[in-house]
Amino acid sequence: MSHIDLKTPPKREDRLKACIAHGGSICELAGRSGKKSCLQNDGERSFTQGSICLLLPALAMLNSLPDNVVLLHSAVGCGSCSHSQNANVRFGSTVRQGKATDARWLSTAMNETDVITGGEEKLEQAIIEADQRYKPYSITVVSGCVPGIIGDDIDGVIQRLQPEVNARLLPVHCEGFKTKIWATAYDAVYHGIGRTLLRPGEQEAGDNGLAPFKGLERLPRTVNLMNVSSMGRVDELELERLLKELGLDVNVFPVFSHPESMVKATQAALSISTCPTHDDYFLSYLEERFGVPALIQHMPIGIENTGLWLRDVAARFGFETAADGIIAREERELRDALREFRPLFEGKTVFISAGEFRALATARLLEELGFRVVGIRSFHHDEFADVEYRKLAQSTEEDYVVDIANVQPFEEANLLRRLKPDLFLGHANGNGTAAKLGIPTHVIYNTGLAYIGYKGVYELARRLYRQLKNPIYNRNLAENVRLPYRSEWYGANPFAYIASGGTEA
Repeated sequence: MSHIDLKTPPKREDRLKACIAHGGSICELAGRSGKKSCLQNDGERSFTQGSICLLLPALAMLNSLPDNVVLLHSAVGCGSCSHSQNANVRFGSTVRQGKATDARWLSTAMNETDVITGGEEKLEQAIIEADQRYKPYSITVVSGCVPGIIGDDIDGVIQRLQPEVNARLLPVHCEGFKTKIWATAYDAVYHGIGRTLLRPGEQEAGDNGLAPFKGLERLPRTVNLMNVSSMGRVDELELERLLKELGLDVNVFPVFSHPESMVKATQAALSISTCPTHDDYFLSYLEERFGVPALIQHMPIGIENTGLWLRDVAARFGFETAADGIIAREERELRDALREFRPLFEGKTVFISAGEFRALATARLLEELGFRVVGIRSFHHDEFADVEYRKLAQSTEEDYVVDIANVQPFEEANLLRRLKPDLFLGHANGNGTAAKLGIPTHVIYNTGLAYIGYKGVYELARRLYRQLKNPIYNRNLAENVRLPYRSEWYGANPFAYIASGGTEA
């Protein structure tokens, strides 16, 4: 039985033995130090300073879907991130569909009375009103912590109401208290899509029992290019350019896909992950249920990783020779273009903070540009990243620290004061600590900036060059702003609060 046949998706702690607390090094995690990495049963932290709510990545995906209403069943503040995400939705819809469209999200705004009496009646009224007011193709009912705690049955409400409304109703379970691995949000959204939007009719069995739905043909040259909102349109275009040179048609899925068209994903000849952290749950389902094979390694960030990614795709269609030609041409042109930046980058140190796969792939990219990586903070760890740790352990001359942490800025501040990197790359909302320490920072993800593929390498190098040529802003910031930590903390082991201990940085 598939996980998607269950009412709710399993936690990543159970499904992948993922963890959020570990202090070690790149060679230790790759097994090169002779120690076997042990990230299961990590014991977590005896003190934590923050985390990431499942609703943040889940709503980023769902708010992008056209002709869909996101109905958040929880306290009204749980949807606050939708306000900031709306800029991405407007920008994304403009560059894809030629018209700026706002995200449509509503909330049942549960209050103290609802916590006592239950919120199912309120949810029913909200679904009916959303259906009548907006007449959407689908309504995504997202369950937050409160209904999970008091036991509201959103699946039961949907089952009762579906015959009475025109919109397709999708339940998405994002009760944050059930897991500390924020990436479970991707599983939750894919779970709702798989259970609701990919079951339009009877499935026709092929020779091996696997086939698209009856009446739909397999598309032998179409590939699913997976994007859960970690790429902007500029990065999609870069990967589409490379795939089309191989003669392939591209179906970008699921962000900005109309819910009615999502069934096309079951007809593709191949699904291509752009980040295994995001995609493994759904790609396993497509392969198991519909016979769509999947590639789920190598994030196409950096020169080497983009070549590995493209070559793997080509091998599935017998296009290896064509891929080798494309890679050789792109790498030759790119290395010529990067020549002007290298003298400034050579030997400069860098610390990277992001989701695990993006952080590791970016570390390899920065090595290719001439930087020396001195530290990485990954938001969590699971088995899919093991190969990336091995790549970095083989390419580095010196071992360096790795912090597995779901944010935890106090550990980051300690590490940055010790390591004093020349540059910090992190997410827009996570660069504050480094900036206040006077370290030049650059955003590691922005949907309006090129980051992926060969074009992404050049554009990132160009931006970093400008950043490092003029770091005066961060120096001024450090002279006028203080972080809230005592000097004793900067002298302590940065991993002192990890229950299982950690390696001294």
